[in-house]
Amino acid sequence: MRADQILHPTDAGLYCPPGDFHIDPIRPVARALITHAHGDHARAGHGAVMATRQTLEIMAIRYGEDFAGQRQVADGPTRIGDTTVSFHPAGHILGSAQIAVQPRSGPKIVVSGDYCRRANPVCAPFQPVPCDVFVTEATFGLPVFRHPDPAGEMVRLLASMVEFPDRPHLIGAYVLGKAQRLIVLAREAGIAGPIAIHGALQRLCDYHAEQGIDLGELIPATAADVPAQLVIAPPSAFASPWVQRFRDPVIGFASGWMAVRARARQRGVELPLVISDHVDWPQVTATIRELAPEQVWITHGAEDGLLRWCELQGIPARPLRLVGYEDEPE
Repeated sequence: MRADQILHPTDAGLYCPPGDFHIDPIRPVARALITHAHGDHARAGHGAVMATRQTLEIMAIRYGEDFAGQRQVADGPTRIGDTTVSFHPAGHILGSAQIAVQPRSGPKIVVSGDYCRRANPVCAPFQPVPCDVFVTEATFGLPVFRHPDPAGEMVRLLASMVEFPDRPHLIGAYVLGKAQRLIVLAREAGIAGPIAIHGALQRLCDYHAEQGIDLGELIPATAADVPAQLVIAPPSAFASPWVQRFRDPVIGFASGWMAVRARARQRGVELPLVISDHVDWPQVTATIRELAPEQVWITHGAEDGLLRWCELQGIPARPLRLVGYEDEPE
């Protein structure tokens, strides 16, 4: 059986005929395997969903307990139709996983979803999984993207807080994964006092704490006189009246896209923090070299740049050109 007979793109997303399931489908399907709970990969309305326990629990928080007809926790290799599937840590956010698909006969395919090779204190590290075909994201799949050490970005944040002690620092961060990672990085950098959070972050921060991730003292950012110099909110909050309660704030944003200074200027970001939960160019190319798959399939981003790199390395590659995936919607 050829790889494209095991898994191929459709209007609904990646489909596996021998297992009769989709991976991260963008519309409701009968059976979905979900890599992680970001809204551009995990949607409600499927007949059945298989994912890690944490991903299923986060989906229930975000979409309600009835987000799918049935749920199944991914726990070890599982037979589905004429395939065996298994879930392996992706290092992206809490509960994130790569999905390995092994047919009865034919190549083994690993769908990485979104993944990161840099240490992330709020989730399990990426686990390299040997495979014949590796499906990789290319969110930052251009040589210009070389993300700095997050600890160094936190040094910049602390320096700004020292330089402007009377100005609240409002940092935009996606509500799931990035916000909690930013809080832990701030704690590791020495911020011991209360950190204020927008109400949209509360339930997911509570869930991370329930999973044993120490976020320290968090207080609601509900008043103009919040007793915390550091405030974390979803990016959408900065376009709402909520931000007007803060006097002369330093506006920041934590994202890999802050490496593009034009994006920071367009958003009015005074303190861009280049902190990404995706692989950058050195990480994605190093991962492909490490796995040494027979084929690379590329999706979610700058497909053409990574396609050209694979060609120069003599690695057969193809773009999947899936639609409907982007940064976590806010």
